[in-house]
Amino acid sequence: MSIRTTCPYCGVGCGVLARPDATTGTVSIAGDPAHPANRGRLCSKGSALGQTLGTDGRLLYPQIDGQRVSMETALNHVAAGFRRIVDQHGPDSVALYVSGQLLTEDYYVANKLMKGFIGSANIDTNSRLCMSSAVSGHKRAFGEDIVPVCYDDLELADLIVLVGSNTAWCHPVLFQRISQAKQQRPELKIVVIDPRRTVTCEIADLHLPVRGGSDVWLFNGLLAYLQQHGHAAMDFIKNHTDGLDEALEVALDSAGDLQSVADACGIDTDLLLEFYGLFASRTRVITAFSMGVNQSSAGTDKVNSIVNCHLLTGRIGQPGMGPFSVTGQPNAMGGREVGGLANMLAAHLELEDAGHRNLVQGFWRSPRIAERGGLKAVELFDAIHDGTVKAVWIMATNPVVSLPDADKIKAALRRCELVVVSDCFQATDTNAFAHVLLPAAGWGEKDGTVTNSERRISRQRAFHSLSGEARPDWWLICEVARRLGFNTGFNYDNAHEIFVEHAALSALDNDGERAFDIGGLAELKASEYDALDPIQWPVPHRGHPGTPRLLESGRFYRSNGKARFVPTPPRAPVHAPDATFPYVLNTGRIRDQWHTMTRTGRAPQLASHLPEPFIDMHAQDALLSAVSDGQLARVETRWGVMVARVKTSGEVARGSVFVPIHWNDSCASDGRVGALVNPIVDPISGEPEFKHTPARVTPFAVNWHGFVLARTPLASLDATWWTAIRGARFMRYEFAGRGPSPNSEWARRALQATNADVDWLEYSDGATGVFRGALLIDERIAGCVFISSRTDLPSRAWLSTLFAKKRISDADRASLLNGGPTAAAEDPGPLVCSCFGVGRNTLCAAIARAGLKTPQEVGQKLKAGTNCGSCLPEIRQLLATTV
Repeated sequence: MSIRTTCPYCGVGCGVLARPDATTGTVSIAGDPAHPANRGRLCSKGSALGQTLGTDGRLLYPQIDGQRVSMETALNHVAAGFRRIVDQHGPDSVALYVSGQLLTEDYYVANKLMKGFIGSANIDTNSRLCMSSAVSGHKRAFGEDIVPVCYDDLELADLIVLVGSNTAWCHPVLFQRISQAKQQRPELKIVVIDPRRTVTCEIADLHLPVRGGSDVWLFNGLLAYLQQHGHAAMDFIKNHTDGLDEALEVALDSAGDLQSVADACGIDTDLLLEFYGLFASRTRVITAFSMGVNQSSAGTDKVNSIVNCHLLTGRIGQPGMGPFSVTGQPNAMGGREVGGLANMLAAHLELEDAGHRNLVQGFWRSPRIAERGGLKAVELFDAIHDGTVKAVWIMATNPVVSLPDADKIKAALRRCELVVVSDCFQATDTNAFAHVLLPAAGWGEKDGTVTNSERRISRQRAFHSLSGEARPDWWLICEVARRLGFNTGFNYDNAHEIFVEHAALSALDNDGERAFDIGGLAELKASEYDALDPIQWPVPHRGHPGTPRLLESGRFYRSNGKARFVPTPPRAPVHAPDATFPYVLNTGRIRDQWHTMTRTGRAPQLASHLPEPFIDMHAQDALLSAVSDGQLARVETRWGVMVARVKTSGEVARGSVFVPIHWNDSCASDGRVGALVNPIVDPISGEPEFKHTPARVTPFAVNWHGFVLARTPLASLDATWWTAIRGARFMRYEFAGRGPSPNSEWARRALQATNADVDWLEYSDGATGVFRGALLIDERIAGCVFISSRTDLPSRAWLSTLFAKKRISDADRASLLNGGPTAAAEDPGPLVCSCFGVGRNTLCAAIARAGLKTPQEVGQKLKAGTNCGSCLPEIRQLLATTV
């Protein structure tokens, strides 16, 4: 039987059908055709969810100082530590740092404990790092943190502007919905605004490669253009907004001249005019923005500069139009609903409002209530570093990798008196600094709700029993709360009881004054909660069908019922490139990995497309930096250093470098880009500047390069630089070193083949520095090692096919020694389609042999591109270049 649940990755919130097989212990995964967010589609990450399950690598038992203890002992230790520190230093000396990976019910009790019972607002979340600028922008303009549009609006729009969003890779299912809409209606125009020419640009009618950090100039210029050319919706402005004059004055002053805007953005005026003309001439306009807007020291102003343009034209609250914040995590919005940010109360109530505080405290019957905003993520860890915060409980996140200036996070946790971490997995960078580890339930074991980017609440249902002694996060929080003496507020038996309390609070003293109202779900019985279908808030009364679109009446949620134009004076990023650090470091995601890879790194299906960290830069900048494609290089900033392989994809403009965020100390020697990112934050939202850190790139000199594929993990790897990732039947290690090239003894030791009588194949050429070795056990390949003084090593894709064989033939033995397959057909080439495991060589051969002309024909032949569609841009490139 299939269980309907929800994907634990991005904010699209795709429905998943999970079918456990009791005989094999495996779980098959499919998209849920009945879920409105994805209609049966899944991206490569969602499709591979079944590969991330199981107990291998899980944190299964509580630990104190690295030693296994009983759950009772661990919970008592956490509670005693928090109690002692609060008694000695006050409520603000402790903190919780939580995550958009938590379910709403987990988030709710964490916020309740911290703000209502401990009495401090020192609870913040890794969602601070991705969408808090959108929250601040919404509240300034609308009076409340609301997203007015829904996914269906993307298919109704006549113009979609994608700003700072590589939608094809970061929100693939939404990208496919947009692509399909464009195929059905070619008149739909797509504009991509991004310093990089990403694969998202493949469907764009116009790409604006703006200079990083110039968004406010661009949209202030658009506001001025729309006003100057008669596109202001005067009746809407008069009846539903205020503050236009002040916002227009700033826009005209800073961006009223087209040439000055073009200069600030680093683009030609004709491109600028084309974009402005497209926006002006179409009524149904969606401006969808993501991390490229939010992750900035001016992120909130960027959001409001976009919103201002929609308010001026009245393009909001109606089908196919509006500003659209596309969130990064599966429950970033659910966390906002329950007050999971340090500057918020639950149920969209205001922490700074005494009446709201009294309302929540009375509802919770709590002994106290936080009276002021707490520490936001970056300043929270600064306070841990300086000793102001002496205890922290980190839940479902990995700040040693994900926060800016990440080496300082390490130092902060080393200094902290009590570090508690609850997580699903054992070997995370953050866990290494924990005094107490609490095993948390993982996806498939957890039960509760999440809210996606279009305000749609979906059930995440359990289909697996709990692993080891793992428990739901809400249960761990409640157990600690009881041990702190807060018995009455945390006597929940299940997630349903928490959810209905959360729903009831949303309706308390509301009467339509707050958009967030799910009071209609407050009386759900347990069976109704279990069967709850996806529904969009507001849900103000029982039986209400949900609300796809907000603001249709033109009423906003400020005290006067009007939206506010917010003046957005543009300002340059705090740290500018200079002679020492001439490049702008930009960070972001890749297609097949998620956050810090604790989950996706377990899925072999996701490992091969981009298997190691990289530094993407313009070929001319690479030449000036004395590095070249395929070579290792250092990226250095004032805050840290990392090492990765150079890539000149053609996506990055001169003056910039791009590095993915996912690699950590568990899977790379020098891959944590968070250590390089400057810790400057937006002064309003507290969101860090992940897209603009001055950097330099220099060669990383090594004498030799190599890789190992091994069925069992290596005990050690003697190399200067390395990365490790999981393959289908092996671990894959890439490495490089200095000094003499490794020899047979080194290779045998790495593969634990030191016995003289093992079946060992070997080829060595001291003159060229080439070494090839392979260990066979029972005529199957157990491991292989390839080393060279150059980077052009044998195909890993070809070698992976040998690991699938039950017996290595004589021809295979010869090919191992030769360093290549005996026939080109045996090498599928670098992975292109993760969903179906189709490589580049396989695609090119099929295109040439069968004369394939379209992605649809490729899909019919090889299935490639027929699931999530993330690989379609690459398939189109191969179709264009393969003869």
